[in-house]
Amino acid sequence: MALWRAYQRALAAHPWKVQVLTAGSLMGLGDVISQQLVERRGLHGHQFTRTLTMASLGCGFVGPVVGGWYRVLDRLIPGTTKADALKKMLLDQVGFAPCFLGCFLPLVGALNGLSAQDNWAKLQRDYPDALITNYYLWPAVQLVNFYLVPLHYRYDIPLYQPSGKSQILKGCRPGWLLSSVLL
Repeated sequence: MALWRAYQRALAAHPWKVQVLTAGSLMGLGDVISQQLVERRGLHGHQFTRTLTMASLGCGFVGPVVGGWYRVLDRLIPGTTKADALKKMLLDQVGFAPCFLGCFLPLVGALNGLSAQDNWAKLQRDYPDALITNYYLWPAVQLVNFYLVPLHYRYDIPLYQPSGKSQILKGCRPGWLLSSVLL
């Protein structure tokens, strides 16, 4: 409990910094969970640079972009009623999710050393499936998120789908779902 109170104090004093660091930490932790529990790499097979890359993505891209989006969304649609949550979810899923995914996938590709041509081909191949898969899960998650989770506790971490090939389902906003994307 003392750790939670310290976190809340830090969040109150420095909300932007703490949210960005939390997003990076959750993405790094999600990658550790993915490598150790899903892929069963063990400590000797753990790709530490991949974990660092995911944590960096969280701090440098996902946290700031999604944190900013949530602030804009709460200004566009103030309120916490069920109707407000529904409006926020619709705007998030129709407007933000496709754009975010279209930026996130090429960024991951670039960080993995893909050429511009290979990155474009990967985006064209993976984007439609990733966006469709997003719509299976995230509208319901976001509806709950926007209705129940206060703005300062909303985070974004990608969710890994263990399927043999990497796919981004969509940024998972509530911090209580931990997973990661295979790089």
